[in-house]
Amino acid sequence: MGVNASVLAVDAGNSKTDVAVIGEDGTVLSTARGGGFQPPRVGVEAAVDVLESAVREAMAAAGDGAGAVEHVSACLANADLPVEEEELAEAISRRAWGATVEVRNDTFAVLRAAVDEPRGVAVVCGAGINCAGMLPDGRTARFPAIGRISGDWGGGSGLAEEAMWFAARAEDGRGEPTELVRTLPGHFGLGSVYALIEALHRETIPAGRRHEMTPVLFATSAAGDPVARALVDRLAGEIVTMASVALGRLGLLTEEVPVVLGGSVLAARHPQLDEGIARLLSERAPRAVVRVVTEPPVLGAALLGLDRTGAPAEAHRRLRAHWS
Repeated sequence: MGVNASVLAVDAGNSKTDVAVIGEDGTVLSTARGGGFQPPRVGVEAAVDVLESAVREAMAAAGDGAGAVEHVSACLANADLPVEEEELAEAISRRAWGATVEVRNDTFAVLRAAVDEPRGVAVVCGAGINCAGMLPDGRTARFPAIGRISGDWGGGSGLAEEAMWFAARAEDGRGEPTELVRTLPGHFGLGSVYALIEALHRETIPAGRRHEMTPVLFATSAAGDPVARALVDRLAGEIVTMASVALGRLGLLTEEVPVVLGGSVLAARHPQLDEGIARLLSERAPRAVVRVVTEPPVLGAALLGLDRTGAPAEAHRRLRAHWS
């Protein structure tokens, strides 16, 4: 290879996995992409098998064959609890990809990709919602983020469910009027919320299309519907609550610190949501600096790996330059 492989970076989401082999000087030696990482659905070993396919492809492309690297930095979806991180780290260690292994929730990759040092807070709002913060000394702040049983609200799936709840009650008379009665079924070419309920329940509209209701909700809000606007405002409040609690746990509420926003809902840059987040966060953490991440999360996993191996600052700069 010319440069010794130092870090194997893995960013694995529900729908895809990105892998990168990083040299000791921060050079990106190879990359590969694989399928989604879903241990709750297929089991830990089968999920790690999916990772292994991409890992072996990246190792071969780097010229390292089936050899091992110094450190594996894996940021994984569904690693929501410390016990799950430990379980997944043990499973990856058995594959002998590297001398050491560290598993983190994938929210940490989003944060680290966006900041020059491991300091700040990230909120990811895609299908679900999660938040994580970190400091250079290794302290972190996080939430279980496994749904309503852990106190979570929001994310694309949650917004779609809430929008349907209000639309159903508006149509049958139990709730206040809302344009969602028209816009939600109209998106699917249906004439009523009842018809949409039936189609979703009987799966003539596949479950995978439920996420399409979230952009409809935002469009309905942008058109001025009070019910839809209230849901968007509630999401802004939830995002700021998570961020400010994490900042407080790390002692950063009064400091100038990045608050990174990621995930498909936040990447869409809905004006009402962006403005609500900025306004509320300025009240809770007035020196926080908000930015929407554009760097790929695998960069964050790789940077966390270089942090762990003690690579020099120049290696970090070279790595970041590769993706910029």
